[in-house]
Amino acid sequence: MFERREVSGELAGVRDEHAPDALVLDSDGDFETIPPSVAENLLPIVDSIDPLDYDESWVHADAPETLHRIAGDEFTIGAPGDGGVAWTRQTVPPTVFLKPRLEGSPEAFIDFLVAEAFVEIGLGLPEQFLGFFENEYRALDDAVPLSSADTYQLAVALFDAYVGLHSREVFEDWADDYPGLYDQWVDAGERLEPRLTDLPSDIARGRTEFADAAEFACSALKHGLDLPTPFDALDTSAYRQHGAPYAVQWAEKTFEALTDTE
Repeated sequence: MFERREVSGELAGVRDEHAPDALVLDSDGDFETIPPSVAENLLPIVDSIDPLDYDESWVHADAPETLHRIAGDEFTIGAPGDGGVAWTRQTVPPTVFLKPRLEGSPEAFIDFLVAEAFVEIGLGLPEQFLGFFENEYRALDDAVPLSSADTYQLAVALFDAYVGLHSREVFEDWADDYPGLYDQWVDAGERLEPRLTDLPSDIARGRTEFADAAEFACSALKHGLDLPTPFDALDTSAYRQHGAPYAVQWAEKTFEALTDTE
């Protein structure tokens, strides 16, 4: 199920700097969330496992089943939206997983995704968005007129933006020490930039659902791009300082403004 992957060059340097003990594993099965029965295959590889245990009262009853699994005491790794790389600090040492969906991607880009995981491990921020919002997740759910699935997607995006406010400072300093990885960070941002300009009109005309637009804009934040309204209000020191309560307030004001323009 899992096979160790060796890292070298710039990638090894980033690991030494941000997550020196982290393991990197290739997974032979694609996944959104690794079920406990499969996660048990990690036991011979890692030193120990310490599952996260969130408070289920943070989640409304109609929330997606995946969120209830994350909120419970079940050993759960990964979540929908993680992409081709997932990581966890629920193992000792921390572990980074590469999924088969990355097959065919340029090796340089895969290296950047793994390096990003090392950086995020080292930041010490919550592993999951639910650990970021905690009981504020119910407040977010109450504040937005979205389906439970779209609220989930919005919460993931908002957490991604919060992490990006921290991680991009690291990426910006890579030009001299890790130029190859730095170029991949810049290139990924340049590929996102053209669509950002059209997001507000796409939302207004119904061409893009709000949760999808938020996911796109928040993923662009970590690349230091100029975000359009209303997402530019997330690219602030206030969000970095106040976290989840700020995100809920932003959501409330944003949907109030969207309602007023209808």
